[in-house]
Amino acid sequence: MSETQRVFPYLAYEDAAAAVEWLCRVFGFERFDVQAIPDGRIVHAALSLQGGQIMLASLFDGGGYRSPNGLEALPSHVLIHVDDVESHFRDAKAAGANILYGPKDQPWGGRLYEATDLEGHRWAFLQEHTTNSE
Repeated sequence: MSETQRVFPYLAYEDAAAAVEWLCRVFGFERFDVQAIPDGRIVHAALSLQGGQIMLASLFDGGGYRSPNGLEALPSHVLIHVDDVESHFRDAKAAGANILYGPKDQPWGGRLYEATDLEGHRWAFLQEHTTNSE
């Protein structure tokens, strides 16, 4: 039985159309629902990866959102559980992800790596440790 996702990260991009392409090519997301207006800006996009979804949109005047481009610090980052962090890392690196570190075992459990996307959003991909009982 699968659980219903209850929290959806929603990210702002200067060029959301380019971000959709990049996230799919580099991190392996799949398009779930992408809605554009005639000038090409994305008003809403939902992408999925291994059963989880993120949402994103282009910046619009008056919306109050900003891309990390040009910001002095990041206010947040996205953590995603993956089935095989080593494979995901290799694929993302080969596709041109800006790798910050990893994969590394974490003191709190799990193994993860971090990377940034084409506009500077920070992403962490985590594989939980499995324990073998004897």
